[in-house]
Amino acid sequence: MALKHQATAPYDSVQSALRVLDIVARHDTGVTTVELARETRLPATRLAPLLRMLRREGYVEQLTDSPVGAYVTGETLNRLAAAGHHEQALRAKLQSVLDGLRDSIGAAVYLSRYVDGEVEVTDFAAGPRTPAVNEWVDFRSSAHASAIGKSLLTQLDVDGRRDHLARHRMARLTSRTITNERALLNRLAAQPATVPVLDLQEYAVGTVCAAVPITAGSTAGCLALSLPVEQAHRLRDAADTLNRGAAPLLLSLAL
Repeated sequence: MALKHQATAPYDSVQSALRVLDIVARHDTGVTTVELARETRLPATRLAPLLRMLRREGYVEQLTDSPVGAYVTGETLNRLAAAGHHEQALRAKLQSVLDGLRDSIGAAVYLSRYVDGEVEVTDFAAGPRTPAVNEWVDFRSSAHASAIGKSLLTQLDVDGRRDHLARHRMARLTSRTITNERALLNRLAAQPATVPVLDLQEYAVGTVCAAVPITAGSTAGCLALSLPVEQAHRLRDAADTLNRGAAPLLLSLAL
């Protein structure tokens, strides 16, 4: 099984952000925006929003006592780099990002990975006004129906998809569930890498979902949200917001 490495907007942003962080970390006394632009070769239209995101997430700080506003490493990056505390700091950062997405989107959000041939929801953020989807069928056996599962399957090659479907029967969960393997494989093959995968009551009646890929390294991953069907009119805008918010989370996973 192999992953299909297709560039997405969050992935491109993270690659640029990692370049910025590497340069900032190598300048103990700070680095200016002009110097960053020269060393990264990023135009101002890309560098400015990256720096705003990195400041917001605590990866860099701007020196207030510097006349040119030089950038240095921030508290979040320093915590992640601290010996013996990386795992704890990473878990806290991931949860903080998920909580922020939940509150800004107004929906439950989920982080999922494809591990050892199975769908695994590793982290999520929900609340009284943003309830998590009722997992009435194990996500591991319902990848053909859920937005999470379909997003992860799109990141596998054709053999990987067929292997997964051979191990998990495509049961009809609702009247909208695709149960024909060829039809599902065709839909997965036609799914654009930069467009969120949607689940319109295919997994559960009364719930709609969306997922965006956040492949990091050799492991397929995705970020997803769920809404009650009464809020289905919000799904596409919410999915776009989710896609834009994937970069900070993917950056945390990449560090």
